[in-house]
Amino acid sequence: MFRTKSKEGKDVSIEYKQGQMHINGEHADISFTNQRNGNFIISRDGQSVAAEVLEVDEAKKKFLIKIDNGFYNIDLKDNTDELLEKLGMAHLQQVVIKDIKAPMPGLILDILVEPGQEVKKGDALMILEAMKMENVLKASGEGTITSIEVEKGQSVEKNSILIKF
Repeated sequence: MFRTKSKEGKDVSIEYKQGQMHINGEHADISFTNQRNGNFIISRDGQSVAAEVLEVDEAKKKFLIKIDNGFYNIDLKDNTDELLEKLGMAHLQQVVIKDIKAPMPGLILDILVEPGQEVKKGDALMILEAMKMENVLKASGEGTITSIEVEKGQSVEKNSILIKF
């Protein structure tokens, strides 16, 4: 079961039972037709609307969906998410970065961020050349950069601290 909020802010539960969708415990005869690249046609009660998935944050289970000309932020929560919220432990699901360390010895080719900048999981932080290959170092979680411990052109050893959060 997943829970979300309607555009009016009401709680909505969505559940699949034996291949059928149930919304708020009632059977809903809804079909989804995948068009291409995040575009769908949603059909219900003889009416069809175009839908497009614009943004996906799998870690946070958040989606931005455009249906016709409306934009909808969808937060999906399953039973585990709700339990963690009730226990005051929802923050444990987020990855918070402490430091970025060099995964191998190499040369800092470029620094793509600056102190004070907020980063999200997957953001490119720096380019490290190692064994004649360019490696883009990306954020493994969310955080705000407090300092950059290296300079462009500097050689670093494995496990050297590159960025502090």
